[in-house]
Amino acid sequence: MSASFVLIVSACIFLAIGVPVAFALGLATAATLILAENYPLMVLLKETFTGMDSFPLMAVPFFILAAELMSGGSLTEVLLRFAGQFVGHKRGGLGYTNVVSLTFFSGISGSALADAAGPGSMLIRMMDKAGYDRSYAAALTAATAIVGPIIPPSITMIIYALQDESVSVGALFVAGIVPGILIAVAMCVVNYRVSKQRNYKGDGQLPPLAEILRTTWRALPAILLPVVILGGMRAGWFTPTEASVVAVFYALVCGKFVYRTLQWKALPDILSRSALLSASVLIIIGLSASFAWVLTIEGIPQQLAEWLISMNLSPWMFLVFVNIFLLLFGIFIEPLPGVMVLVPILAPVALKLGIDPVHFAMVVIVNLTLGMITPPVGGLLFVTANVSKVPMGPLVRELVPFLWAHGAVLVLLTFVPALSTWLPHLWGFK
Repeated sequence: MSASFVLIVSACIFLAIGVPVAFALGLATAATLILAENYPLMVLLKETFTGMDSFPLMAVPFFILAAELMSGGSLTEVLLRFAGQFVGHKRGGLGYTNVVSLTFFSGISGSALADAAGPGSMLIRMMDKAGYDRSYAAALTAATAIVGPIIPPSITMIIYALQDESVSVGALFVAGIVPGILIAVAMCVVNYRVSKQRNYKGDGQLPPLAEILRTTWRALPAILLPVVILGGMRAGWFTPTEASVVAVFYALVCGKFVYRTLQWKALPDILSRSALLSASVLIIIGLSASFAWVLTIEGIPQQLAEWLISMNLSPWMFLVFVNIFLLLFGIFIEPLPGVMVLVPILAPVALKLGIDPVHFAMVVIVNLTLGMITPPVGGLLFVTANVSKVPMGPLVRELVPFLWAHGAVLVLLTFVPALSTWLPHLWGFK
């Protein structure tokens, strides 16, 4: 029995019975090492540790901590007021507020799950009280929260850059801005149509100019965090890893001394939540690395790459193939392990076909991120259903038009490379 056969079959079995993805990959690796008898079991521990033993990965816990500090400093309420003043008075205003607020928060958290569980849960309650269907509010929140891994800073982009040396973290961060905005616009379009059909009214009138200026001034420090990160990286002041530390100090100063809402006694809880989330991310990365090591040693990536090249696909047909494959693959596996396992296989093929590495990276990241809201396994669906207390059935039904909108954005990103590459080239990322 070949090791590759045992690895793939056991991974599918563990996923089918509901084992969390990271542990399914780890158990599949352990089963392969035991049954195939080609490698010592110590490989599992060694490769898991090696997968986490990376200097650039230090950015992950620091960005997570920065997001927790900003949340603890009442950032959510500040961004809600800032977004609501511009769109809250329009038909479906709270829906627009949801989209705009989560998009801004994505520039801080880098995590779809954090966006849905934090500000998303608050927005769902607000929309419910204002007369929106709770299931619709939950679907809008889930559909918008996936902007989290696309708008910089993004944990998924950091992991992608570690798997593909032809792209940098800075280039991916900048490349995610336009796709993230496109997704937000698409969500607003769906909200407009649904609000018009269901007569979801706005909340009052546009505030006076003086109030708009005051609210904007108060929100400015929070909004500037992504600008500080990207600007500092572009100017060469710090690396992405160092940028994550800068983000922590910036968030601490904003919460404690600018907004004056962050209490020292809240720090232990903030550090605890950050540590737990960081540990869960690193466990996924480590166990995915051990799984990918067995795949590589068995030659599966090389064989798949040779097969794809032998098909003589044009670059566009290859992208269509990748889209279909990743959309199906993303149904069953989360973005981080998906990037760890698939990017070393697909990225070299895309490069040989002349596809811009940054363009291909955005297609892969958006594809795998969509899997978070694709039933039956989408992790973001379960988080949103839990915080909103909405059953999965009504949530998925309300999600359908948003999935179509996401599909339209994905088609645009696939066939218009400039949407992903224009801004990085403008900023000087090669």
